[in-house]
Amino acid sequence: MTDFIHMQKLSVGSESVESLIDWQQNRSKQRIDGRYYHQTRMWPKRVDEILAGGSIYWVIAGVMQARQRIISFEPMIGADGISRCAIMLDDEIVRTEAVLRRPFQGWRYLKPEDAPRDLPKGRDAEAGIPPSLSAALAEIGVR
Repeated sequence: MTDFIHMQKLSVGSESVESLIDWQQNRSKQRIDGRYYHQTRMWPKRVDEILAGGSIYWVIAGVMQARQRIISFEPMIGADGISRCAIMLDDEIVRTEAVLRRPFQGWRYLKPEDAPRDLPKGRDAEAGIPPSLSAALAEIGVR
């Protein structure tokens, strides 16, 4: 049994891991002390478990294919005056095996045993197979 839990979240507007990286590093203004954060309405109830080693797993175009380690959770007030949660993220985006995910709202918890494995270092630079094909193979049990 593990002592931590992950989160999974749709990366709305991202078409690929590269577009997620571009958004966070070059286009987003969502920064606190130079670090990117993802803003959400709801505050997780399992903060201690997440901070014990959890990551946010990004679902891009219906396929879970990358993760970022969660550094902290910070309170903030949105432009509408409503209290929000800033999920502070590590700068490194790690590519994972592709796993299909149906659309969902908000975020969901993800048990470590259900999380896809990280791809080997340098694999993201290889041509490889498209994430959608990798996900289709995973769906039928071929990885």
